[in-house]
Amino acid sequence: MDIKRKEIFPGVWLSCLQTDKFKSDCLSLSLLTQLERETVALNALVPRVLSRGTAFHPDMDSISAACDELYGARILPVVRKKGEVLALGFYAGFIADRYTPNGEKLLESVARLLGEMLVSPATRGGLLMKAYVESEKEKLIDDIRARINDKRSYAAHRLIEQMCAYEDYGCDDMGDEANAASINYIDLTKHYRSLLQECPIEIFYCGNSGFRRVESALKDALMALPRGDINYEIGTDIRMNAVSAQPRYFEEELDVTQGKLELGFRLGEIMDDPDFAAIRVFNALYGGTATSRLFLNVREKLSLCYYADSFCDRLKGIMLVSSGIEFDKFDETKSEILAQLDEIRNGLFSDEELEFARKAVCSQLVSLTDSPGALEDFYLTQTLTGLDCSPEEYAALCDMVSREDVISVAKSIELDSVYFLKAGEVWDEDEEEEDD
Repeated sequence: MDIKRKEIFPGVWLSCLQTDKFKSDCLSLSLLTQLERETVALNALVPRVLSRGTAFHPDMDSISAACDELYGARILPVVRKKGEVLALGFYAGFIADRYTPNGEKLLESVARLLGEMLVSPATRGGLLMKAYVESEKEKLIDDIRARINDKRSYAAHRLIEQMCAYEDYGCDDMGDEANAASINYIDLTKHYRSLLQECPIEIFYCGNSGFRRVESALKDALMALPRGDINYEIGTDIRMNAVSAQPRYFEEELDVTQGKLELGFRLGEIMDDPDFAAIRVFNALYGGTATSRLFLNVREKLSLCYYADSFCDRLKGIMLVSSGIEFDKFDETKSEILAQLDEIRNGLFSDEELEFARKAVCSQLVSLTDSPGALEDFYLTQTLTGLDCSPEEYAALCDMVSREDVISVAKSIELDSVYFLKAGEVWDEDEEEEDD
């Protein structure tokens, strides 16, 4: 797979990965902006509203009909949190030309529809449609409220929210309910226009078409894109060390039958000049795979939890350890999670464990080449980290990670915060009314 990258408009970069491996092509467009508490809900709402209708396809029925004519092409609004950068836009998937019934060329039509959504949305009096804004706002609020339904992801969200309370990373990519509820269609229109003027834009294509054809299609589709002073001063503020000398503890009570223990770590001084391959292999060894220390020892051998795994956000320099436990196993589980980290710091792991970790990471990276969507997300992250390598090249770097590299990562890590979701009293509305 050969990838080519070029700036096709001011601050608009096209990355084209030419391959005939897939039966479908993908085309994504991402506006990059700073993650900020005051604007994150606005940003989350923009692609939802833009996907409701365009000047030429004014409603969802019309857009759906256009996609049907393109053999079921789909264009989805997407918002992703990448460190403290928010990527908002659209992802399109459509049949590769060689698989259309009559050899139709779909790229240009899909690009045109994508461009319409971004540059020529449905408006009235120059403003985004009030009905669309209100409808999508209610859906966004529902999605924000629904976060609590998945207790595992909710616990991780709450740890980040409190651990990074004074950092923009602490806010969710959908924002909070209060900010979402305050949005009106006039403010959203102003914000949308400023995004078009100021945001760097990343476009990614994966499919059989050559670069010149893709570039031409995108230039035609985005010829009306307004550009002003591009804000290149976006990025992630990395806090090297824990906020306090001692770990901070947070507890919350809900009607749950299983405790959720979350530990938040700062990756520390290694983020001054991060070795992303070493961080990835360390995480695989510690808690990121089914052969990791947390899985085999804390979960399987000691039976302290229902699950235990770790995740590293290499853009922010944070590691999360998540586990589901019995309520009375808090201290024992936390101690063992930290003990496993100490063992890695002290080099108390076998060559076989390290080899398993390297092979798992290499397999994960190579498997990305089996999915256009996975490749799209990989290359967007690569752009934000400043890396310039393919999944195969990244896998080769991971395969060379040494024991000393892993130990160096482990020694740099500091525990910042601990969050525990435990059982509380169930609130019964009918019982309360009887008491009154």
